Amino acid sequence: MKPLKRSRQLHGWLATLMLVMLILTVTGCGSGKKDSDAADSPSRKGDLTLVVGAYSVVKDAMEEILPIFAAKWKADTGQTLEFQQSYEASGTQARAIAGGFEADVTLLAMEGDVDKLVKAGLVQPNWKSKGGEDGMVTRSVVALGTREGNPKGIHSFADLAKPGIKVLYPNPKTSGGAQWDINAIYGAGLKLSEEQEGVKDPVAAKAFLERVHANVESLDKSGRASMAAFEYGVGDVIVTYENELLARIAKGVKYEVIIPQDTILIENPLAVVDKYAEKHGTREAADALVAYLLTPQAQEIFAKHGFRPVNKQVYAANESHYPIPTGLFDIQYLGGWDEVRSTLYSKRGIWYQVLAGI
Repeated sequence: MKPLKRSRQLHGWLATLMLVMLILTVTGCGSGKKDSDAADSPSRKGDLTLVVGAYSVVKDAMEEILPIFAAKWKADTGQTLEFQQSYEASGTQARAIAGGFEADVTLLAMEGDVDKLVKAGLVQPNWKSKGGEDGMVTRSVVALGTREGNPKGIHSFADLAKPGIKVLYPNPKTSGGAQWDINAIYGAGLKLSEEQEGVKDPVAAKAFLERVHANVESLDKSGRASMAAFEYGVGDVIVTYENELLARIAKGVKYEVIIPQDTILIENPLAVVDKYAEKHGTREAADALVAYLLTPQAQEIFAKHGFRPVNKQVYAANESHYPIPTGLFDIQYLGGWDEVRSTLYSKRGIWYQVLAGI
């Protein structure tokens, strides 16, 4: 009986040993497969979501561009890329990002709004050197949109100050586009004073802005909101981006586009929001999107939506669509953004005084 007992014990021990080896083999195979998958491609870890926070005017162009970029990213990396998109007035968007809306990439109306994100520690100070034409992705000019046939005979910013003319532009407190509008009108006042007096006269330019603002019907929160109000029937003339008018005309809306002789060149920046892109692990995709927005393919789409491309090749192909007014000036004519923020938009600046009637 003892040999039989030992034999049964031996068989039991062998069976247990084989079971343990089988478990270890299966577990080892599963672990090896998982490691292989992880090393193969980031796409096998699942989809990647890229958060885009942009100013409202660029919405239509971006909604056409992003699926094309996603298809390119899929072909290049095997990874499915999805987007969370937000479009607001530029100032509102910048404040939202600074306040915790974790956008990976941002397109804003003006350099100053990106500077707010630099000061918040979200964007690296050297963002302008990382892409575009000194950090810019599109250009435009401030233009005037009138009803079909231009029934009020509007041809310049000075015409906006005529009695009975109802003017629309958004609020520069919330809208970067509105700051471009105000900059254009104030700059046109400086140009006029130069012609009449031989020097730039800020007092005359402020008076010029006051006369125009006296005819403003309402201050909407964004350029898009002003456009919607104008199309609803409010006002005689809208001060806005040239590209906004061209895009609406392409969709069948009847506008007359008036580009004043003296107006400002608009430049729109883009940047990776470094802190959030690093936090989300989306840095590579964010950098790739910024680079793609500057390619001829993306710039052609911006041009289709009325923007003046920063890509020289694409601009040259579309140059005939974008007349250059004789008195065109840029932000440096007003002293640069630091000077503009200080003189026009500070707490007791010129814009505040115009609103307060002082």
